[in-house]
Amino acid sequence: MTRTVLTVDGLHVSIGGNPVVDGVSFEVGEGEILGLVGESGCGKSMTAFAVMGLLPKAARMDEGRVLLGDLDLHALPEKQRRRLRGDDLAMIFQEPVASLNPLMTIGRQIAESLVVHQKAKGRDPRKAAIAMLEEVGIPEPEIRYDQYPFELSGGMCQRAMIAMALICQPRLLIADEPTTALDVTIQAQILELMKRLREETGTAILLITHDMGVVADMADRVAVMYAGRIIEQAPVDTIFARQEHPYTRLLLSTIPRLDGAPKTILPSIEGMVPDIGQWPVGCRFNPRCPLADAPCVEKQPPLTAREDLGLAACWHSDRVEAML
Repeated sequence: MTRTVLTVDGLHVSIGGNPVVDGVSFEVGEGEILGLVGESGCGKSMTAFAVMGLLPKAARMDEGRVLLGDLDLHALPEKQRRRLRGDDLAMIFQEPVASLNPLMTIGRQIAESLVVHQKAKGRDPRKAAIAMLEEVGIPEPEIRYDQYPFELSGGMCQRAMIAMALICQPRLLIADEPTTALDVTIQAQILELMKRLREETGTAILLITHDMGVVADMADRVAVMYAGRIIEQAPVDTIFARQEHPYTRLLLSTIPRLDGAPKTILPSIEGMVPDIGQWPVGCRFNPRCPLADAPCVEKQPPLTAREDLGLAACWHSDRVEAML
């Protein structure tokens, strides 16, 4: 039986009294990749920051538990949590240039993880960092080691951030849009490196992305998030074969298909994700949903078990497949 590495249970996060993450629960097992998907503004990154204990000053975790194995992360003193970050718990941030220290060379920032967490153990931190830079596809890694973030392109900074996250072989890796700034060749290389990490070390990965192609290739399970809540969750093959929430169905319909008719205009989801503090009553997707009727605007549907090991929160799950 696969051991659970990360448990998020009833997570609530607010900003200025307005909820941004509202009762989110999920688990990630050892060696498993969970894809967390949804449009910008759905609360994906804020969920990740809450797991890491890196919420912005304006945000507050109101309720819930975050467990790394059996360890309740938010019950630990901050000093102990800092020891875990970068070691057992690592994150690839969405904005690498803003996340790197502009006053330290790239190589020192990567090697620092090994030194601080005492994982060098006979390894030369400089050599290990250079090898890691080479692993993530950075050319001339010996030269890049001594360069500062402003001397590298955005894509190279992204790769350096990935190297920093992977060098200590964490138990849990949170990857927030890890390949956004990378070209297709390097993207494939980074995704393959993440796969190899989980196969060799059993690292659990929470993969946050907008790219459903990446999800199809990488994830074992998928959790779909909308307006602060998870509205559908299922094994990856199941969710691509059959969706039981209209939002998931519409998300997948926007992906270009190789077998589709040429010069076809791709469908889009009308409207926008509602701002925090302005979430509609009932199902939060109801203003944009083609299936919405009276029950949808009166009461929020619960996240209930599907027949195929998944979960869905929709009053009309039985009608979703015939939507498009």
